[in-house]
Amino acid sequence: MQQPYEPVKAPGVDRTARVLVVDDDPTVSEVVAGYLDRAGYLVDRADDGPTALVRAEEHRPDLVVLDLMLPGMDGLEVCRLLRDEGPVPVIMLTARGDEEDRVLGLEVGADDYVTKPFSPRELVLRVESVLRRSRPDPAARSLRAAGVAVDPTARRATRDGVELSLTLREFDLLSFFLRHPGRAFSRQDLMREVWGWDFGDLSTVTVHVRRLRGKVEDDPARPLLIQTVWGVGYRFEPGGE
Repeated sequence: MQQPYEPVKAPGVDRTARVLVVDDDPTVSEVVAGYLDRAGYLVDRADDGPTALVRAEEHRPDLVVLDLMLPGMDGLEVCRLLRDEGPVPVIMLTARGDEEDRVLGLEVGADDYVTKPFSPRELVLRVESVLRRSRPDPAARSLRAAGVAVDPTARRATRDGVELSLTLREFDLLSFFLRHPGRAFSRQDLMREVWGWDFGDLSTVTVHVRRLRGKVEDDPARPLLIQTVWGVGYRFEPGGE
């Protein structure tokens, strides 16, 4: 007989966090909610976009697990509307092989994605990883370069004094670049250091770099701060040269 799933109590994970699970497949929704509930999270469920927005308004979630393919209002629109109300980490559920849809999900602000069919245990670990990185680090120091400033404690970033609207991963990526000016990193390096993954779809990094450039560069098509190092990856150049 298979033993019931007993989640590992990973350090730094807030087990009182509220997670909203949005999926129109009742089996998927029930399994995901069950695993998250056993892991100690507070779980809300919705089977369509409008209901998800109502649930989020009633109880603001700390994280949303969001199916991309929803009836009526798809996951992309739900993600946009949720983020219009304020920053919230989003993990997208996508069909295997739909790379274009996954990229679109990242473009509208999803922080992570999991492809169907997936292991519920893997999803719980992804939830833990995203929530852990979303918590402010009281010991982290503020960073500043080239008019860009990051306050890790407040999870706040500005450019020339104007606050930037960044997703969780964009904030972490910018903070990492500011901590390591002038050093080139491959996409594999960034995935490991910023996402905490040793493997995964490297297009995730590419999309986040492109989104971040759109928010910190004067001309994202000709980036001066986050530069491409051909054959290697990316480098943050505070001198903009």
